[in-house]
Order: sequence, then C-alpha cells, then structure tokens
Amino acid sequence: MITDKEILVLYYSQHGATRQMAQLIARGAEQAAGVRARLRTVPKVSTVCETTEPGIPDSGAPYVELRDLEECIGLALGSPTRFGNMASAMKYFWDGTGGLWMKHTLVGKPAVLFTSTGTMHGGQESTLLSMMLPLLHHGMVIVGLPYSEAELSATQSGGTPYGASHVASLTNDRPISEAEKKLCLALGRRLAETALKLAA
Repeated sequence: MITDKEILVLYYSQHGATRQMAQLIARGAEQAAGVRARLRTVPKVSTVCETTEPGIPDSGAPYVELRDLEECIGLALGSPTRFGNMASAMKYFWDGTGGLWMKHTLVGKPAVLFTSTGTMHGGQESTLLSMMLPLLHHGMVIVGLPYSEAELSATQSGGTPYGASHVASLTNDRPISEAEKKLCLALGRRLAETALKLAA
C-alpha cells in the first residue's frame, strides 16, 4: 500500500548525465515531507526489427509503465538533446499514451523538465519546449525554474527557466556543475511542493 505521495521521475539516458540529473531531481522531490520519488526509464528504439531490449534493464531504473503515470501526483521528464528535440525513445513512449489522454489521467498534474546537451548552445531550451508539448496535450501544469533561484542568474553552464539542464561536452565527460546540481534539487523540490498543493 502506498502511503507517501509519489513523484514520477521519468528519463532516458545514453551516457549517464541525464540519469544523474534524474537522481538529483528525485532527491530534491523527497525533501518535501510525505513525498517519495519513483525513478523510471524507457527502452531504446531500434531501426532493426530483430533487436529487442530485455524486459528489465540490466542496470538503473525499471522501465516505465502507464500505471506509473496514473499513480503519480507529479512528473519530472528528462531526455538528452537530439538535434534540439527529445530522444526518439522518449517520443516513442509518449506516442503510446493515447489511452491515458482519452481518460484525462494526467489533467491537472504538475510537470517539470530536464535535459543534457553536448554544448552550451546545443538545443537545451528547444528540447525542454519540445517535451512540454505532449504534456500540454495531456492537460498537465508546467512548472519552471524561477529566477528566485540564484544559480539561474549566475550559472556558466546549464540552467534555464524552462527546466534544469546540463552541458556534458561533446565527449560527455564534463561532470554536473554545482550550479546545475542545485538547480536540479530545486526543480525536484518545487515540483513536489506544487504537486502536494494541487493534490490537496
């Protein structure tokens, strides 16, 4: 039996940075009393019909199920940037949520967004905006990062009012900066606090 209210942190990560951001956002969400984070991911999409992913990932979070969206009071959605857009694996998952849309399952639930890019101007903001689109169609309430978070005005790496972001470098070897970490924690906490108010 679930006693805590749950925030779903749903992400896709290929090199690990987006997964690390998801973990930070989950920690931030759990700073709100009575909230627990549920980490979930999506499988890769392959153009080869014979290629399949195992039913359970070898490591990391389990694959998301539609019931995860039904049971959560809020959603944090993350994907690396792919040419200024969310990764195909994440888009593929959302393309299959029409049944939830028909039932208005997500209407009124809050959502936040996060992404990781290779370069500073590699499409962070357009990716965050593209991820908003299916959520808006589902009737979700988009929650951003306000400029009352001091790091948003001072960061020399990632961070946008549209959501948390990270600049990983073209070789994906740049660690998440202190400012990026603080913004991820703040975003998770803000989501949880908003979700509790809306759920009440």
